[in-house]
Amino acid sequence: MSGLACLLFVLSSWQSPESELSEKKPNILWIFAEDLSPLMGCYNDPINSGHTPRIDRMAADGVIFKRAYMPAPVCSATRSAMITGVMQTSTGTHQHRSSRGPKGPVAKEVRIYLPEGMKTIPELMREAGYFTFNSGKDDYNFHYDRRALYDVGTRQDYVAGMNGWQGNFATHSGSFEQDTWRARPDQGQPWFGQILIWGGKAKNKHVREGELLADDAVPLPPYFPSTTAHQKAWTTHYNSARGADHQVEQILDLLEADGELENTIVFFFSDHGNNLSLRHKQFCYEGGVHVPLVIHGKHAAIQAGTVRNDLVSGLDISATTLALGGVRLPEYLHGQNLFGDDHQPRKFVISARDRCDYTIDRIRTVRTENLRYIRNYYPNRAMMQAQYRDDWATVKDLKLLHSAGKLTLYQDAHWFGVRPQEELYDLANDPHQIQNLAKDPTWQKQLRRHRQILDKWIQESGDQGESPEATVQLKATFDLWKNRPIFNNAEVNPEYDQFRD
Repeated sequence: MSGLACLLFVLSSWQSPESELSEKKPNILWIFAEDLSPLMGCYNDPINSGHTPRIDRMAADGVIFKRAYMPAPVCSATRSAMITGVMQTSTGTHQHRSSRGPKGPVAKEVRIYLPEGMKTIPELMREAGYFTFNSGKDDYNFHYDRRALYDVGTRQDYVAGMNGWQGNFATHSGSFEQDTWRARPDQGQPWFGQILIWGGKAKNKHVREGELLADDAVPLPPYFPSTTAHQKAWTTHYNSARGADHQVEQILDLLEADGELENTIVFFFSDHGNNLSLRHKQFCYEGGVHVPLVIHGKHAAIQAGTVRNDLVSGLDISATTLALGGVRLPEYLHGQNLFGDDHQPRKFVISARDRCDYTIDRIRTVRTENLRYIRNYYPNRAMMQAQYRDDWATVKDLKLLHSAGKLTLYQDAHWFGVRPQEELYDLANDPHQIQNLAKDPTWQKQLRRHRQILDKWIQESGDQGESPEATVQLKATFDLWKNRPIFNNAEVNPEYDQFRD
């Protein structure tokens, strides 16, 4: 199916007939964690074994997916894909923080619209009779009216008479009791909602008393130099998983106290991996796109104690949500119902990275059974090119060690050298993805196979990353960053030179 054809909306497929819906629809909750890798006991992590008890119990009582991968290693691109069920590269929402203006409502000239006929997951759920809410951020890279998506949310500051308010940075209230199921006028109405937990962004917050790891408690992977800053960042993410467990517990306890847990299906997942340690968030290695995914609830499709090892895309969460809510799946979806009778295990999952903040890049990756293939479209731009993390201690340490010649040969080439155009890793034998097999003669058949998978996907999905980002969008990005020292004091991408005085 062509990229255009897969986006066509069939009116008759919006919603199942009432006769096909159960008398009492289940509530559906997305516990949407920020920036969190699957470092929980239920994922066989030895450091956190026994220290993430609530998520582990969710997994034991529900379904755990061991190999779930998000469509992007950065939040807004993933969230834009998740809320539509379609790859961000197909809808033109792939550039991080796009369709944005420097202040307030997005300017008309930088608005990105979804394809005609496409509706978001909450809109489809509302049409199926659900009350909807989002107690957290939106961060969608397209223009929309938030009132069409959510009945309630933490941002209600709509401008009077304004057509199409874009609430991309809806502020999390910090309380799980606000703007959730409690806000619906009819307490008997089924609901679909999202609650944001801070996950990797919480750092050492929310960790239960006595559970905080010492800064040097976790061994560093070999792609990081052994510095205090890198050690602390790496260990802190393990603390983040412990803190996320505590927040999940608080949400589930509140559901139970309100009598809602019995009829609620809970999805727990993250938008991408570890944000504190470089090479994870914003990059297409396992650490950037591999996330936890647990589904829990009393439903015929959810068999307690089920462990799923098949490859799963985050877009399958979107499709499964609609299916559990009794909505017939639109034909344009790129995901599938994980519990459907017609479910077919994926042979591969695609993820994509494009511009992140002001850093222009393009990376595509294919995850198959045991291999990961990565294609770098800007190999001459080092991984340590100018970025929003340049004032972090971890980045400063890398640059100092590079200047002093104190990095290992691999670390120096990896962070500061020309990137390979293609990377291929045998994950079973090389979990850290250190040994690039792309030039190994014995791996050429697999290299060609993955190359062909990606080429075919780019064509069939209508990957809009094939074209450079529109000048008007780059100008909007420039305007967002131009007054910040981190942008002006760095050698940022030359594409921005055209906007300087």
